Amino acid sequence: MSISSRRVVAAAFGGPESLTVEEVTLAEPGPHHVHVRVQAAGVNPADVKSYAQQGDPSSLPLPLGYEAAGVVAAVGEGAADDAGPLAVGDEVIVFRTRGAYAADLVVADSTLTRKPAGLGWPEAAGLMLAGATAVHTLEATGVHEGDTVLVHGASGGVGLFAVQLARLRGARVIATAGEANHDLLRDLGAEPVSYGDGLTDRVRALAPDGVDAALDLVGTDEALDVSLALVADRDRIASIANFARAPHEGIKLLGGGPGADAGDELRMAARPELARLAGDGTLRVLVAATYPLDEATAAHRQVATGHTTGKVALLP
Repeated sequence: MSISSRRVVAAAFGGPESLTVEEVTLAEPGPHHVHVRVQAAGVNPADVKSYAQQGDPSSLPLPLGYEAAGVVAAVGEGAADDAGPLAVGDEVIVFRTRGAYAADLVVADSTLTRKPAGLGWPEAAGLMLAGATAVHTLEATGVHEGDTVLVHGASGGVGLFAVQLARLRGARVIATAGEANHDLLRDLGAEPVSYGDGLTDRVRALAPDGVDAALDLVGTDEALDVSLALVADRDRIASIANFARAPHEGIKLLGGGPGADAGDELRMAARPELARLAGDGTLRVLVAATYPLDEATAAHRQVATGHTTGKVALLP
């Protein structure tokens, strides 16, 4: 028996106006696979970038989305996750997958983590990609108790997680953001500072004894220049966004771009702890907006502004 469903695809390369919803037929789950009825799908800047530039026309229509959360509807033989065998009715987080903007997914059990009961669907759908990226940046720069860490772009999706996870490690966090987000960052335990001219001096005034590590989560020249000026050990600077300069400056480039350390094993291993921390409220998942699946274009336009504080989710 097949599964009739709907999913969002990019029908062409370019802008969000190319997004459309199409009908799709899925096969029933085979061994070690599960049918998940999606309750929410996480929207990320990487989704927007995936079709922004001209690519291989044979890849169109391009399914979108890397993460979702939902309810198990059918289980293939032997399907299990770290918590044991999976059963119909289990609530799960799906990451990493392809085509998560959908009403239904058939995915390998290796992509699943149990959703904590206290975590909402949009929060669960927006946890893993940004959360695992934040873990990767902290591991790559060796952030530990007593460090002073500079986080550029601290009010973005990855930044909000990086701030909280660094604080949980016992680090002091100086966080760059627009003034509108300073109170939120203080609430999360960071010391906010406005970006723009004079940033180096403002950070020095807050940390006269120096900065131990820096995370560039925005990709601007300012973020890189300030980090290089303040952090003595370039091995403790990491960028997830400056693909033009980072390789030439001797700092770590992380993520899915050319020459970057993808950190796939580390990111996937981070999932159970991220779920635990979010489930008990230790790690806050801030949701900026939710949209129906049919309004994926509007969701992408919001994310493309680069000024969304928190996560955006699609609701099938």
